[in-house]
Amino acid sequence: MLTCQQASQLISQSLDHPLSWYELMQLRLHLMMCGACNRFRKQLNVLLVGLRKIRTNIENDSAIQLPLDAKTRIVEKLKSNQHSQ
Repeated sequence: MLTCQQASQLISQSLDHPLSWYELMQLRLHLMMCGACNRFRKQLNVLLVGLRKIRTNIENDSAIQLPLDAKTRIVEKLKSNQHSQ
C-alpha cells in the first residue's frame, strides 16, 4: 500500500509521463481509499488546465503587446513549470 507521500509523487509524475501499469494500479487503489490524495490530484489537474489556458491565451492574443521574444520566454517558462510539477 502506498503512503500519501508516495501517492502524491506518483500523481505529480503522471503529469509528466505515463506511469507503469504497476504504479497506476497502486495509485488507483490508494485513491479509492484516500480523499486527501484525491483532492490533491483534482487540484493539480485544475492548475494544469489553468496553465494551459494561460499559455494558449498568451500565444494567440494579438492584443498582448509584448515583444515576440518576451512572449516566447513566458510560454517556455510556463511549459517548463508544467513539466517540473
